[in-house]
Amino acid sequence: MSTFPSVTLDHSGVVPDIGFVQLVNHSLSPADIEAMFDWSKRFFSLPDEIKHLAPHPASGTHHRGYSAPGKEKVVQHIYDRNELDELRNRTPDVKESFEVGREDDPVMPNIWLPENTLPGFKDASLRFYWICDEVKGHILRAIALALGLPERYLLDKHRAADNQLRFLHYPPVSSTALQNEEVTRIGAHSDFGSITLLLQDDIGGLEVESPQEPGRFLPVPPVQGALLVNAGDFLMRWSNDTIRSTIHRVRAPAHAQDDGGKIPERYSMPYFCSADFDIVVDCLPGTWSNERPKRYKPISASQYVLERLAAIY
Repeated sequence: MSTFPSVTLDHSGVVPDIGFVQLVNHSLSPADIEAMFDWSKRFFSLPDEIKHLAPHPASGTHHRGYSAPGKEKVVQHIYDRNELDELRNRTPDVKESFEVGREDDPVMPNIWLPENTLPGFKDASLRFYWICDEVKGHILRAIALALGLPERYLLDKHRAADNQLRFLHYPPVSSTALQNEEVTRIGAHSDFGSITLLLQDDIGGLEVESPQEPGRFLPVPPVQGALLVNAGDFLMRWSNDTIRSTIHRVRAPAHAQDDGGKIPERYSMPYFCSADFDIVVDCLPGTWSNERPKRYKPISASQYVLERLAAIY
């Protein structure tokens, strides 16, 4: 990508007001995207006992490896363990996932399948991880310029690539159970890093809460070849609420029910971007003043992210 995204990233633009934007003309090639979706489908089609050879640890603070349907419960600012367990049992998230980070991460080392179970999956995942990291850099530069900061201001605080590539598979599910909220795909939540890059298939079901009408969710139709970019809670905090982190969820997509009363399976690949874990950040220059004081105290990226991760397992 030789130029910045062809969207307006300023104080009146879509990213600050809504926190979501469909980005086209990005540098992720259709061939790379299609190939990675194919690898994801091959992984999730493996027998359960094979997928569990790379198990996600019981603690949410080591967010790597495979999680079976119902293991994770995505919530919004619920930290009480008993309340979280009750929600998980009452309304489980019907999805499975596999998490990948940078290979040299000392805090959260990757957890891989034995190489002979799915040869090439590890190399393909790591290659795609770093392709997404390059796109992340372009977007952070654009956001910095839109906020009146030096071009590399945000990028220089994301040097370590403390990011997470997640493969998600939502199995077919009863439309009645989904509509009656007996199960969920992903409940309403906001992301908690700096930004998220999302690739999704053509099934749909993603919804974003309207900033003007809390509680009203708007469908986000898949756009062929588009990269969905949204701001996370950490960037909202960092920008002193100048940029919005919007609540979103995955429900039954419009017109996606088949004759058997099942919602078709869905695949997506979010890439969660976090600031370097070892830095402490304060509200960005230009986002606060005597008239608009700082709303947040300084915090380290690691403290913030690990607290949020621990709350969903």
